[in-house]
Amino acid sequence: MSRPNYKFNYFSEAEYLEFEENSLTKHEYFEGEVFAMSGGSMNHQLLTGNVFGEIRNHLKGSPCLTFSSDMKVRADDGNKYFYPDVVVACEKENREQYFLNSPRLIVEVLSKSTRKFDQDLKRQIYQTIPTLDEYILIEQDRVEITVFRKSDEWRPTYYYIDDEITFTSIDLTLPVLELYQRVENDDMRDFLKTREENQNEL
Repeated sequence: MSRPNYKFNYFSEAEYLEFEENSLTKHEYFEGEVFAMSGGSMNHQLLTGNVFGEIRNHLKGSPCLTFSSDMKVRADDGNKYFYPDVVVACEKENREQYFLNSPRLIVEVLSKSTRKFDQDLKRQIYQTIPTLDEYILIEQDRVEITVFRKSDEWRPTYYYIDDEITFTSIDLTLPVLELYQRVENDDMRDFLKTREENQNEL
C-alpha cells in the first residue's frame, strides 16, 4: 500500500485514539501506522460542503446523523480508522464520542494524492462494515460520481452532469448539478457557457 503523507512509528489502537484526541492535526490509522492528513483544495471543500448540506437538510428530524470530515470511522475491528469527507450513521447503539462504528453512507471526494487508495483498498475495507449500504466517490476535476451499493453487490454506477443521483440508503434523489454548485472545472465551465449561450438565443 502506498500513502502520500508523513507517517509516525507504530501505535496501538488505544495509543492512536489518545494521541488523536489531543492532536491539532487529523491522522488516519492503518494497522499500527498513523498518517497525517493534508488540507483539501477549494473544489474539494465546496463539494464536501454541498454534499454535507444536502444530506443534512434531507435527514433533519430523522434518527440519522450527518458528519463532515472531522468524524472518524472505525473499521476492521479497530485496526483501521479513516476520516471520510461525509458520513451518515443511523444506528443508535455503539455510538462513541470521537468515532463511528456503524456508518450507513460514506462519501469521499477524490484527490490526486488519495485517488487510488480511496478507489481500491479503502473501498474494500469500508465494504466489510456490516451497516454500510453505499460508498460514493466524487471527482473534483470533472463532473462524475461513482456509487457502490451493497444492494447491487458493490458494482459501480456512474452519474454525470445531466443525471439525477439517488442515495438509496437515505432515500434522497437530486440533480448531480446541485452537488457541483460553484465548483470550477472544465465540465462546469462548458456547461455554464452553453447554458448562457442558449439563454442569449431566446
